[in-house]
Amino acid sequence: MYKIAVLEGDYSGPEMMEAGLAVLKAATQGTDFQYQTTTYPFGGKGIDQVGDPLPQVTIDGCKAADAVLLSAIGGPKYEGAERTPEAGLLGIREALGLFANLRPTHVTKALDNLSPVKEVAGVDFVIVRELTSGIYFGWPRVEGTSEAHDTATYTAPEVERILRVGFKMAQKRDHHVTIVDKANVLATSRLWRAVTKQVAPDYPDVTVDYSYVDAAAMRIISHPHDFDVIITANLFGDILSDEAAVLPGSLGVIPSASLGISGPNLYEPIHGSAPDLVGQNKVNPLSMINSITWMLRQSFDRDDIADQIDSAVQRVLEAGTMTADLGGVASTTDVTNAIVKELEKEGA
Repeated sequence: MYKIAVLEGDYSGPEMMEAGLAVLKAATQGTDFQYQTTTYPFGGKGIDQVGDPLPQVTIDGCKAADAVLLSAIGGPKYEGAERTPEAGLLGIREALGLFANLRPTHVTKALDNLSPVKEVAGVDFVIVRELTSGIYFGWPRVEGTSEAHDTATYTAPEVERILRVGFKMAQKRDHHVTIVDKANVLATSRLWRAVTKQVAPDYPDVTVDYSYVDAAAMRIISHPHDFDVIITANLFGDILSDEAAVLPGSLGVIPSASLGISGPNLYEPIHGSAPDLVGQNKVNPLSMINSITWMLRQSFDRDDIADQIDSAVQRVLEAGTMTADLGGVASTTDVTNAIVKELEKEGA
């Protein structure tokens, strides 16, 4: 039996998690996929319950799990506090050794009218972002009033491990990888290209091209269909993944996954905890539900169950059952129940 650690989030986070788990239960009913969930204090709830956004019991429980589900954390209650929910997020990434962040961008026909970009139906690519190195973590770092500098550092093994994540993902998709860098200026980017040329022959069924980050930023808007898997450094991935999130028209549908060297992966929505919607049954549950389909694919190799959930979600959207952020009038419960009903039809 698989163990899933649940970190249910703050404000509207628990509502999203409840919806996601309801869909997981419906999708796995009558299958051989057996699991148990255990909820641990984390983020704001950890602060409220034990004074710590990442208690040791949560670290231990997550390490012992096969996957970790995290809903949105943070909110106005914790702004300016000595210990913040976000500190727990940084801590859990370190504790689990999470080095790769996967951010999919997928625009279905049911949602393409919401995008500010024309003709985006069928866009489907993934950004694979290195998560633990680069300029965010380089040393030395000097911050002064008249001069400051940051240090960007990558080692060949760090680059290789993130490349292999992206190449393996491309083998399950359309077999193409784009390396995004700034090799005309940065030594670290030239290292990325050198390591890519060493790694690429191990994946002969995957084609590779290279793009400077400024050109890639333009192409994500002007020609998003060009991409399959983008692999890039921490800073570039941070920026490009937020840019790509514009394409579906709402952050409320976008999941993410963070992968570690060993141990469980972590799955979460990309958006915040929606404090203004807490308790109103209005928050969009789809980013949490889509995060669960990613969990099924990445951690448990259950594409069959994930495909059923994806199909049910699309039928619900095509029927016009959507929350307000997608232009609909449905509640969180309406959307969740509609997806569950579609799954029950499939299992009938």
